[in-house]
Amino acid sequence: MNRIRIIAFDVDGTLTPGMLMIGPGGEACKVFSARDGLGLSLAHRMGYITGLITGRASESVAYRQKELHMDFAEMNVTDKIAAMEAVREHYGVSWEEIAYMGDDLNDLALMKKVGYSGCPADGADEVRQAADFLSEKNGGTGAARAFIESILKREGRWDEAVQSYLTGPQAAGQ
Repeated sequence: MNRIRIIAFDVDGTLTPGMLMIGPGGEACKVFSARDGLGLSLAHRMGYITGLITGRASESVAYRQKELHMDFAEMNVTDKIAAMEAVREHYGVSWEEIAYMGDDLNDLALMKKVGYSGCPADGADEVRQAADFLSEKNGGTGAARAFIESILKREGRWDEAVQSYLTGPQAAGQ
């Protein structure tokens, strides 16, 4: 088993409940989970490269990426494998060192290519069946946090992660 170095997520339906609120000017508002935010901060604290690969461009996603100090946000993506290939090459990691969580059919090909994949409880049936990790939580309600915890536990780093909150400065930007 290769150690995971990159943890990436789809946004709509994975980091959000998958609903879009569109304002009168066409702007989309998204709802994010504070628990997922702390999970992403924890991944960053533990030295993982974190990021987003999403088919939509959104100011709220760009803001969330910066707020959580995520390393990359690939938006307006039509080919998620090509987008992740560029990220993979940039960071010099193998496909087996990448974990990715998605929820719908457009995530399937990338999920089958990475070393470890996850899906929220309310993901599409085909995606749930293909995932290495199936969260008990729905998208936008702690599924990303559960995925990150599963990686840390799988790699024997969970106790170290918990200890970092007992001895180090508290993470900001939930």
